[in-house]
Amino acid sequence: MNKLSAKHSLLSLDSTIIQKCIHCGMCLPSCPTYQETKIERNSPRGRIALMRAIAEKRMDLTASFAHELYFCLGCLACQTACPVGVDYKTLFEASRQDIEKSKILNNPLRLLARTFLINYLFLSSRRLRTFGRLLRIYQRMGLDRFFKSLPFLPAKLKDMLAQIPSIAPHFSFELIPPRELPINTPTRWKVGLLTGCIQDLVFSKINRDTADVLLYNGCEVICPPEQGCCGSLHAHNGEMETAERLAKKLLAAFPIEELDAIITNSAGCGSHLKHFSDLFPPGTFWRKKAEAWDKKVYDIHEWLIKIGFSPPQAFASTNQSHTVITYHDACHLCHGQKIKNEPRTILQSLPYVQFIELEESDHCCGSAGIYNILQPEMAHKLLNKKVEKIKKTKASIVCTANPGCLLFIEKGLKKHHLNIQTIHPISLLAKGYKLKDTWSSPFLQ
Repeated sequence: MNKLSAKHSLLSLDSTIIQKCIHCGMCLPSCPTYQETKIERNSPRGRIALMRAIAEKRMDLTASFAHELYFCLGCLACQTACPVGVDYKTLFEASRQDIEKSKILNNPLRLLARTFLINYLFLSSRRLRTFGRLLRIYQRMGLDRFFKSLPFLPAKLKDMLAQIPSIAPHFSFELIPPRELPINTPTRWKVGLLTGCIQDLVFSKINRDTADVLLYNGCEVICPPEQGCCGSLHAHNGEMETAERLAKKLLAAFPIEELDAIITNSAGCGSHLKHFSDLFPPGTFWRKKAEAWDKKVYDIHEWLIKIGFSPPQAFASTNQSHTVITYHDACHLCHGQKIKNEPRTILQSLPYVQFIELEESDHCCGSAGIYNILQPEMAHKLLNKKVEKIKKTKASIVCTANPGCLLFIEKGLKKHHLNIQTIHPISLLAKGYKLKDTWSSPFLQ
């Protein structure tokens, strides 16, 4: 039985999934919200107890339950901590699906925002890019600074405006051709490259760096210009039917059977992309296509370690300074995909770099998709903790592999007036391949 079949409702889940929790409490130290509030209902086992009551029809789905599930970050740290392997991700997404179908949280403003963002804007790469171009003009004209400076604007609105990221000068399709071959090395693999949605608008340079790293390591890169959102945002927010539609678009965009791998460089997307088959009923055309897809999706760090990537070479220099770097584990990379060592191996391969381990590196920074917008108070508590841990490392660079984490941590560092850069690990590796003998003054120029 497909664990997310029958429209992904708590009432239709296999009972073994929802009854697996033994309420041992091993998840409590790992849960950010429980650690802040010490309230049982704010913990994974507390939430699962509520889910089970609803699934067994001992409790109705209430607004209180709905608010609790949106207070959860969905960071999946509890899955890593769980000794019996509770599938919290499936329970979490099924619960949010039921919440959205019940319309129990609907109000005019929420309905308008979700309809525009989730069910309109993110359904089309062309709409997203058009919106991105308008935002780019708005930012270049300085209107963002103007509105944030208005004294009569509410503090919450100013904070939301401050979280609008700077749009990149070019989108991914303008930087990466549909097909690119290695130049100075034999072609050993043929891979597809996913460019994402927010990644495309804000971090297209990371996508270009990813393509460069793949090419350097003997990969032919296939990058369809019209890809669009993978649907992780929708699945995470209870819109499973929309997630299915977006998955079908991606499945149709890539020549899956021709590829050795399909590469993602965004932790949150990757956690969803590896389980497309869960979206479709067994035996269907799309289920079979998605199963073939799932087997080929790799996070970029995971793929580089698998193929034996080439470390950048150190060159002699009269001014060999060492840059101190640290690394924050994006939740859906370390907890969702169980990828922890691979990014560290890559970072530690860089010449003239001193890697310092970050205390509580796998604790959520508070970004969690759109959580930092919906739950700003809790998000900023977690962000402040993360910034304090980063500050202790005395690093000049903090690396992380998720666009939301990059943006939110950068915001926190600026708020605390810390001169620390946020960079994707793959961008540092790409810089290593390109700079070679200028590594003596790396990254900070």
